[in-house]
Amino acid sequence: MGTTRTISATEFKAKCLDILDRVSRREWDRVVVTKRGIAVGVLVPPSADASEVERLPGFLRGSVIMPPDVDLTAPVSDEPFAAEDSLLHQ
Repeated sequence: MGTTRTISATEFKAKCLDILDRVSRREWDRVVVTKRGIAVGVLVPPSADASEVERLPGFLRGSVIMPPDVDLTAPVSDEPFAAEDSLLHQ
């Protein structure tokens, strides 16, 4: 089973990706990051509960399908913009 590790902020900065991998693999249950001996952060793996995972940024990535005829780079308006007349607010 995993363990709790206490790591200085300097070590965390130097080994961040390895630490994240270990937490992800559940080798470590939690990592306490310290600065001058004082805890400033705690890193824990996300809950496996589906509702918790849904709150993670990017969990819907790949779930939106755009029709092939939609051009997201095409202009959305033919009207001139106020900024063209040096107007910031109207």
